[in-house]
Amino acid sequence: MKLFSASSIILLAATIASSSHAFAPSISSPSSLHQKSVSTSTSLFSSDSSSSSSFAENVITIASSISSLKGQTVVVKYGGNAMTTPELATLFCQDVATLQKLGLRIVVVHGGGPMINAMLEKVGVESRFEGGMRVSTEEVVDVAAMVLSGNVNKNISSGISQAGGRALGLSGRDDALLQCEKLWGGSEDDKIDLGNVGQVKVVNTDLINQLLDAGISPVIAPIGMGCKGQEDESVVYNINADVAAGRIAGELKAARVLFLTDIAGVLDKEMTLLKSLSCDDIDDLIGDETITGGMIPKVTYATDAVKLGVQGAFITDGRVPHALLNEILAGGENGLGSGEGGTVVTL
Repeated sequence: MKLFSASSIILLAATIASSSHAFAPSISSPSSLHQKSVSTSTSLFSSDSSSSSSFAENVITIASSISSLKGQTVVVKYGGNAMTTPELATLFCQDVATLQKLGLRIVVVHGGGPMINAMLEKVGVESRFEGGMRVSTEEVVDVAAMVLSGNVNKNISSGISQAGGRALGLSGRDDALLQCEKLWGGSEDDKIDLGNVGQVKVVNTDLINQLLDAGISPVIAPIGMGCKGQEDESVVYNINADVAAGRIAGELKAARVLFLTDIAGVLDKEMTLLKSLSCDDIDDLIGDETITGGMIPKVTYATDAVKLGVQGAFITDGRVPHALLNEILAGGENGLGSGEGGTVVTL
C-alpha cells in the first residue's frame, strides 16, 4: 500500500488519536509540520471520487494497523543516513512522537558511527573494523561513550520532546541496563580480539517497561557494562547498535523491531528488492550467496530477534522520509509494512 503523503499521515494519525483512549502527551502548540499538514491535506477531502476512495482505503488500513499495535512495543534501531541528515532526523523524531500519541510503546536504540569516526580523527585515535565490528581499545571506547552517550543521545531525546513526544536518553550503563560479556571475532578456531566489544547477556527490561508504562520512550546509547558480580563488571563495553536493538526487542518480546539503515533492503541477484522473507528463506539466500558481505550480519540480527519472539523484523530504508511511520502504519492488520521501504523478516 502506498500512503498519500507524509504530512497527511501525521494529520490523520493525530485525528484518530484524539478520538481514542491512546496515550497522548500534551502539546503546548502544534508543530510546524502539523500546521503545514492541515493545509496540504485539504485536497484529500475533495469531491473527486478516486481521491475519496484512496483516502478511505488509507484510513481503513491505518486504523487497522493502530488497532493491532496499540499498547504493543516497537523497538527501532536508528542509524545510517536517517541519522546524519538533519531533515530526516527531524522527521524521525516526529514519527516517534506520532506513534506515541497512537498508543504504541516505542524504544529507540541508536548508533552513531559517522560521529564516532569524526571524533576519533579529531583526537588522533586510530580504529579499525574486523567482520563489521569496530575493534575497541579502551581509548576507542572512551571516545565512543562520550559521543554516543553525549550529544547524539541527547539530540535524539530532545528532538522527540520538541516534536511533542516524551523521551529519556540513557546509556546501557544506566541502572545496569545492558550487561555484557566480551565478544570475540573470527571463528572458534581462529578468534580475533575485538577489545572491549560487548555481547549483551542481560537486559534490564524492568527499567524499560517502567519508562514505557509512564509514556516515555527510552533512547538507548549502545554502551554497556560487564555483568553484575563478574570480574569485568566495571569494564565499559562498546556494543554494535544492531545487536543491541535485536537483543532488547527479543527480551521485551516486542511486536516489531525495525533496523533503520542506509540500504534499500535485501536484494536478489537481479538487484530487485525482496519485500518479505522467512528465516529459512534467509538461510537459503546466504547458502546460494545471494546475501553476502555486510548484508549477512544485518539479516542475522533480524532473524535472531524473530527467533527470540519478535513478531516481525524490518530492514528498512531510513533514507525514505517518514520511513518509521510508513512501515508501522501501512501494513494494516497483518503488519507487514508498506512493501516499499525495505524487507520484513518473519518466522
